[in-house]
Amino acid sequence: MGLYNKIMLYFWLVAGILIFIVVTVMGFKEGFKIWNYYYLFSGLAILMFIVRRWMMKRMEKHLKYLSEQNKD
Repeated sequence: MGLYNKIMLYFWLVAGILIFIVVTVMGFKEGFKIWNYYYLFSGLAILMFIVRRWMMKRMEKHLKYLSEQNKD
């Protein structure tokens, strides 16, 4: 499960960066009035990366805490 989580973590980061680049390029080509709303998708993907990373660190701390509780 750890490998899947890391793959999905970086998937959201790459998706956010690629969406940002594509929207910026299309904004220069066709005008930002049409494409500026699509920055929301880039922001959501970056937010997913941040939340997923935060939850992974939180889960690691919780698992460490549980293993310490079982040792006692």
